[in-house]
Amino acid sequence: MRGILLVARRDFAAYVNTIWGWLIIAVALFLDGVLFHALALTSTAQYSADVLSKFFFNSGGVALGVGVVVTMRLFAEERQTGTMVLLESSPLSDRQLVLGKYLSAMMFMTLLHALTAYMPAMIFVNGKVGIEQIAVGYLGILLMSSAGVAIGTWASSVSRNQILAAVLGGMLVLLFVLCHWLAKVSDAPFKELFANMAFYAKQFAPFEDGRVNTENVFYFLSVTFAFLTLATQALTARRWE
Repeated sequence: MRGILLVARRDFAAYVNTIWGWLIIAVALFLDGVLFHALALTSTAQYSADVLSKFFFNSGGVALGVGVVVTMRLFAEERQTGTMVLLESSPLSDRQLVLGKYLSAMMFMTLLHALTAYMPAMIFVNGKVGIEQIAVGYLGILLMSSAGVAIGTWASSVSRNQILAAVLGGMLVLLFVLCHWLAKVSDAPFKELFANMAFYAKQFAPFEDGRVNTENVFYFLSVTFAFLTLATQALTARRWE
């Protein structure tokens, strides 16, 4: 556990101690703010719960994009700069390296989500929503971010440079987002498969409305576990090349 935390602290410091990390946060907050005011705080009268639901819908999309950008450097940058050799020669196992880097990205994502808290708080000015509903929405965003970060971690582990990692991770995340469209044009049994894989239409929607379903939590945790396992195996395979 200590090794995992050491890697996480090292990589998290690389995010917050550079202009690069704060630039990502600034752009993400700008996009969140623009989408919140343009699509949620409209001139048309709306229920407070609907405004909150739209905020989480938009914020979730921004979070997935940020996850791709943040994770593209995890392993790919180490290869580009030549420091991957130092990591591979360290006493840490591949599993510890993957978990440490995944944890650093999730710490960064948690910081970003915490900085967006003022937006749902604005709803209290003219409306009323439950604190529980806000908490459930953020839980959903963190779970979906976790799945996206795990996908990006795997993409970075198999890529030789950051651009390739971003493209591969972005395509996979986009696939999971667009699965509900694939379900509409597919026949059984793929129709049901794609429908259940859809991040937004199937798995994230309950969280937007303040509902926690065990199957949705299990789904995002399963995707996270699967891609972190694949990333670990990818690192192990490279050691034997």
